[in-house]
Amino acid sequence: MHAPRIPCPFAVHIFKQDTTMVRSFTASTTLLFIVLSTSCADDWPQWRGIHRDGRSAETNVDLDFRDGEPKLLWRTEGVGKGYASLAIVDGVIYTTGNLPSGQAVIARKASDGSEIWATSITSQAPEHGYPGARCTPSVTSDHVYAVTSDGQIVCLTRADGKLVWSRSFTSDWNGEMMSKWGFSESPLIDGDRVICTPGGSNALIVALNRMTGEQIWASKAFESDHGKDGAGYSSVVISMACGVKQYVTLAGRGVVSVDAETGQTLWTYAPVANKTANIPTPIPFDDYVFCSSGYGTGSALLHIVREGDKLTANEEYFLQAGTLQNHHGGMIRVGDFLYCGHGHNEGFPTCLKISTGDVVWGGKLRGVGKGSAAVTMVGDNLLFRYQSGHIASVKATPDSYQLMGSFMPEYQEGNSWSHPVVVNGRLYLREQNVLMCYDVSE
Repeated sequence: MHAPRIPCPFAVHIFKQDTTMVRSFTASTTLLFIVLSTSCADDWPQWRGIHRDGRSAETNVDLDFRDGEPKLLWRTEGVGKGYASLAIVDGVIYTTGNLPSGQAVIARKASDGSEIWATSITSQAPEHGYPGARCTPSVTSDHVYAVTSDGQIVCLTRADGKLVWSRSFTSDWNGEMMSKWGFSESPLIDGDRVICTPGGSNALIVALNRMTGEQIWASKAFESDHGKDGAGYSSVVISMACGVKQYVTLAGRGVVSVDAETGQTLWTYAPVANKTANIPTPIPFDDYVFCSSGYGTGSALLHIVREGDKLTANEEYFLQAGTLQNHHGGMIRVGDFLYCGHGHNEGFPTCLKISTGDVVWGGKLRGVGKGSAAVTMVGDNLLFRYQSGHIASVKATPDSYQLMGSFMPEYQEGNSWSHPVVVNGRLYLREQNVLMCYDVSE
């Protein structure tokens, strides 16, 4: 469910991000409410937004670029090297980047991009393929949480960026990545816990006290002929399949679900894993999970069923790579339809009917840009940001592919993999060391 738009002064306890999950039980249903303490419902407090589904609640926006590109309000430098996206809360942008002093968590004013604080977590830039920070910070009322690409999870004070605590995935849990491109997770904040994926054999996923960093539980890894040991490049999401609260992620060996209270493994699904990099965040809904990966793998719809006290992931269908593979850039679910970029190193705009696995439109449709596409939904439109830097606005409708115009941002270099974010009528784009802000208000 999506948070209703609530005027800020009255939104102190309803749908605000501390992030506390308040559960209300009836005989037949479980309702989840995200309680946010200081930020407006239109804020973007974590990876893929308030519900980790890539969808913005913004409505007063103009994403029709057919008559020209939006106005550039400002451009600034100094956020360092990296592919991280942005969290934006109460007029402050939070991101991560490689600075001369090391990999840092950074806070900037959303109004003009000027620096508020920058806290270096590492003494130098971590070394791995495609150097740079990956993590989109998670923001609560008082703290900011982030994972460095060398595997440190940190908690900082939101006001001034002071370090509260830190843990090391490698030293504390013998954690590892499935391949050589650095830890890329954006940690999940759930009530008094922070959930993350060190990738260790006895600590694939861990739950920590978010105020102290103390371990609450650690889940064991699972064996499979698919994929590789270690963490993937995905981030944890919450599922309530079969009425059981569970944490789901795409790890090195495939999709895994663990009990939110105990960390016990509930179910696994391996065929969607490849041996190079498992990246897209899974899409949980009702008693289902949709998952995908690139490198010639494919996609699957899983039906989670209860058999006594056991949960099982039944494969409803598997789509071969030629039909649908989301390399990276993410997938957006709207009812019975899924929108994403299809193809390895491609962002072919595609609409899939989830219940049947049928491609409704797209598939091999060439978009306006080249390379994989990071996708964010705002109102009724999808913003495709291609690896080449091009921004395309596409109507989120199963009727047909409807391009609502496109433009090339003022600055582009290398691979434009950072996901676009729209908050309060402004489109924010991270391009390595550069931040850009465009006016997309009506």
